[in-house]
Amino acid sequence: MADKKKRAYAAQAYEFGANAQGANAPQPGQAYGLGQPGYGAPAQTYGQPSPGFVQPAQGYGQPPAQGYGQPAPGYGQPAGQSPHDPLAQQFGQMNLSPQATQVTPQQATQNAQNPLVGSDLLQQPVQAWEVESPPPAINLPPNTAATPSPHSNAPARYFRSTLNAVPTTHSLLKKSKLPFALVIQPYGSLRDAEDPVPVVSDQVISRCRRCRAYINPFVTFLDNGHRWRCNMCNLTNDVPQAFDWDSQQQKSVDRWQRQELNYSVCEFVAPQEYMVRPPQPLVYLFLLDVTFASVSSGLLATAARCILESLDRIPNADRRTRVGFLAVDSSLHYFKIVPDIPDSEDGPVDASMLVVSDLDEPFLPTPSDLLVNLSECRQNIENFLQKLQGMYQETPITQSAMGPALRAAHKLISPVGGKIVVLSATLPTLGVGALTMREDKKLLGTSGEAKLLQTENSFYKSFAVECSKNQVSIDMFLFSSQYQNVASLSNLPRFTGGQTYFYPGFNAARSEDAIKFAREFSEFLSSEVGLEAVLRVRATTGLRMSTFYGNFFNRSSDLCAFPSFPRDQAYVVEVAIDESLTRAVCCLQAAVLHTTCNGERRIRVLTLALPTTESVANVYASADPSAIAVYYSHKAVERAFGSGLDAARESLQSKIIEILSTYRKELAGGNMGAGGLQLPQNLRVLPLLFLSLVKHVGLRKSSQIPSDLRSAALNFLSTLPLPLLIQYIHPKFYSLHDMPDNAGVPDPQTGEILLPPTGNLSSERLVPYGLYLIDDGVNQFLWVGRDAVPALLADVFGSEDRNAIKQGKTTMPVLDNEFNERVRAVLDKSADHLAKGVGSIIAPTLYIIKEDGDPSLKLWAQTLLVEDRADQGMSVQQWLGLLREKVVQ
Repeated sequence: MADKKKRAYAAQAYEFGANAQGANAPQPGQAYGLGQPGYGAPAQTYGQPSPGFVQPAQGYGQPPAQGYGQPAPGYGQPAGQSPHDPLAQQFGQMNLSPQATQVTPQQATQNAQNPLVGSDLLQQPVQAWEVESPPPAINLPPNTAATPSPHSNAPARYFRSTLNAVPTTHSLLKKSKLPFALVIQPYGSLRDAEDPVPVVSDQVISRCRRCRAYINPFVTFLDNGHRWRCNMCNLTNDVPQAFDWDSQQQKSVDRWQRQELNYSVCEFVAPQEYMVRPPQPLVYLFLLDVTFASVSSGLLATAARCILESLDRIPNADRRTRVGFLAVDSSLHYFKIVPDIPDSEDGPVDASMLVVSDLDEPFLPTPSDLLVNLSECRQNIENFLQKLQGMYQETPITQSAMGPALRAAHKLISPVGGKIVVLSATLPTLGVGALTMREDKKLLGTSGEAKLLQTENSFYKSFAVECSKNQVSIDMFLFSSQYQNVASLSNLPRFTGGQTYFYPGFNAARSEDAIKFAREFSEFLSSEVGLEAVLRVRATTGLRMSTFYGNFFNRSSDLCAFPSFPRDQAYVVEVAIDESLTRAVCCLQAAVLHTTCNGERRIRVLTLALPTTESVANVYASADPSAIAVYYSHKAVERAFGSGLDAARESLQSKIIEILSTYRKELAGGNMGAGGLQLPQNLRVLPLLFLSLVKHVGLRKSSQIPSDLRSAALNFLSTLPLPLLIQYIHPKFYSLHDMPDNAGVPDPQTGEILLPPTGNLSSERLVPYGLYLIDDGVNQFLWVGRDAVPALLADVFGSEDRNAIKQGKTTMPVLDNEFNERVRAVLDKSADHLAKGVGSIIAPTLYIIKEDGDPSLKLWAQTLLVEDRADQGMSVQQWLGLLREKVVQ
């Protein structure tokens, strides 16, 4: 039956295509159903690697079989010893496990190195799947780790370096023109259950006396195992007596089974001395905009409904979680919610409101009753939220006193600390922190645009720093029907460890808008966050953390403070080489000290070991293009805020030219081949990633991008975890009408949905009868070719009539046919963050784009085809030509 249906499709596709395209129609032998699962597709699938390339077997975000950057099985053992060698286990139980030996850089050069394979970008164009390649291998000398664990080095999804072989001197690093920076993402999901990490629960924490590094898989044991040598500063420390003793069971334990010696990513339960005060409870203070814009757009009702439905999902295992509500228009509205008690004779009492109209010195009415225990007041909180949805229905007030409301919220929450969650649809115009309507279309695309990206009122920076000191973090949910000044408001999350979420043109009457916000807000509320957290990165003597990028407050030269530590952000740290590295391996260790949502003090420790090298060739062969692109995206955002967008784009262009020139001069013998552009195989995608950055909505030259949209994009460019950031600048492109038979269906072995091959982001790949998905992780565009056959339209959208298909923001129809199910499965899988090893609350918005439909929608989707020339930008061929010209000069 299926074969017949396929043949029928094929015939239709051929006839329909022939009528539409004449000479360009596909030949019958190429049509859908003759061995090719597609709708009238040519036999050669677009976007497939050209002959000579090997497509990686793994899906994106799934580490190779051994895990990114992890040692091979049996790693750290003398030759001939297997992981299950009984003799080795006996030695282990006697605390005489094989020990790492010191290796000099000269000896290290005899170890396996990543080969430096040159490649010509003009002769061999970069294929899209190459962007997803894992980073170059980390080749450590044998026996570097104290145990033969395959998990002893940090997986790349948590801890990634731009260089997987570190230059031994500052001058060598400078000569290479490559950056040495770390991309740190301490959490792989929004909730611990989805990404479990080994926990050391006995509170025995062994740290170096001098540099305070935590014991880890790369330390060396001396003196019959009674002492250990720090792999950061070389000091010898005593092993705690309790290290080999289980106090609960009162018996000795096998040291070599301890989590911190086998896992590079682990978590310690911290004892009393790690606490300045008793662990704070999780506190959410909701600051709700109740102006006309918020009520009329449906924001207030949707937010109240969403909080109500998410009460069970807010972390509250220790039953200490507290919530509070504060509303703002031209006055401040405090809500006092009483604990649940049976109805009194006078009827139920659940909440009372007090309005304060003094904006200069707003006072707090009975502060003890304004933050209430979620468990004790649950019923009355529900009653209040149900009433809140209609409470301000008739409001005529259009002005917002957000600044005074923030001050009041801070005053209310600062004795405890916690999260202020702001939901706003109106520009703050009253009281402290008042902002003006400064958007000016004449400035867009000019040098004057830089002003629109800078903070208009210094209140937002100084207030954010004050919040950080009192363990208060702020998250902004901004809903615009008009200008919101995202550039100024986003300072609040930037310095307090929060995030800015922007919903342009939000209207809850449009179900897609309401569902997207409800899904994201619910995920946000249910996410497990760390409280009163600090992040510190330590490294081998000679290395120093010089610059930090991300949303936090830099409290001292090497300490980043987070009132709340989010699970959906990554951080970039630039590393300086102050002294020559004399050892074959250098180590870097990030530690996040935090209080969990359940009131437990924890330390998450991530340790990364990298080989050192004295050869610039090894530095280039081990460079990680994705990590380099992430580092420069943070640099570009900083440049855009400081010097403007032109300067940011120019700095990216001059940097890639510098890298190409250095490679040509130092490693390609100074020649360019026959008119080519040379880079090593592992860095081939770097020029394409830089072009994608230059053309990204946050940075590209355009007079069509509102400053709010640009500011929101710049926030994401400086906070997203690496896999999402790479997809945000270089979207995924899938051809759906001719996807292979196994795409969109679960893999028989893993049960995971398989995605079609990724294609290059070029309009050359679009055929008129095709169906495509372009996905940048924030928006998904389903592109319908103008000559798509009626059978394809019927199967995917439920109608053969092109005009009946709704274009623009929409949701996929659920139809009872196999192809519709597969297309929906591909859309869902492409948006699956966990499969990429990251946590994120973003639920991408789906837009259906008809090739012959709305020109503005079509133009928007085409700006994501970064290899094309569009909106004052170059095509990839022009870009490579320009780079070659500059390099030859």
